[in-house]
Amino acid sequence: MIVPVRSVRVLCALGALGVALTACGGPRASSRVVTATATGAAQRPVVASRPPTLAPGPAGLAPVFEHGPRNRGEKTVALTFDADMTEEQGARAAEGERFDNPRLIATLRRLEVPATVFMTGRWAEEYPIQARSIGQDPLFEVANHSYGHQAFTADCQGLPALDTGRIAADVERAYTAFREAGVADPMPYFRFPGGCYDRRALRALSSSGVTAVQWDVAGGDTAATDPAVVARDVLERVRPGSVVVMHCVRSAAPVTEQAVRMIVPALRERGFRLVKVSELVGAAAATTS
Repeated sequence: MIVPVRSVRVLCALGALGVALTACGGPRASSRVVTATATGAAQRPVVASRPPTLAPGPAGLAPVFEHGPRNRGEKTVALTFDADMTEEQGARAAEGERFDNPRLIATLRRLEVPATVFMTGRWAEEYPIQARSIGQDPLFEVANHSYGHQAFTADCQGLPALDTGRIAADVERAYTAFREAGVADPMPYFRFPGGCYDRRALRALSSSGVTAVQWDVAGGDTAATDPAVVARDVLERVRPGSVVVMHCVRSAAPVTEQAVRMIVPALRERGFRLVKVSELVGAAAATTS
């Protein structure tokens, strides 16, 4: 399962200063000026033409967001799904292995669950119709999970490591893949492959102008065979403002869709409102504005 390595925690209450996304090699989907402001009452979804981000961390490092405010007076939780695929897995996909999970997306739609999909650029290239469908659905938002799911640090879950000097280009390559697939407006949020990062990775990521999004609840759906166990683990750990990470990869996480059918009604029975990551980020920014 994804576990953060050598995490450098940057508190989500870093401030509500605006951040301009820096273009890398030309215009990009996330080249909009991004602000950390959130409007409207705390009880309502954040609605803004510019997606909220956090201000840079100490020494200008990319900010890291792990969960939303715990004391908003309302119980919100964001379900996020990593759509992982590496460059090397293309041959396996050609042989029939499925790295997508359309049934999961259909279930989220049927249950009317807002969700954030952290997509690799390689996944968008392999499944452009699905990537475009997800990106054009207002129920969802697409965020960046790198191009080919290479680690941004050494010794990360057995993933091959990406040279630090290539980090900004890798993030931009993923955004390019999103645009080419028809995802017109991906969010300025990034999730580290394997959840691993250090100061060098945060410094290299800072030029992309994104907020790094981690999580505080790991769904444990990778290689799981019992959806009830996945659901139980999520429901036992979730708190107001939680970010839950699961996966949108049928071959690696085959029971996620079944687990979601258990998790969603249970959360709603407990009074949780399901939101996208952007609302939690906006709420965190607003607390210090």
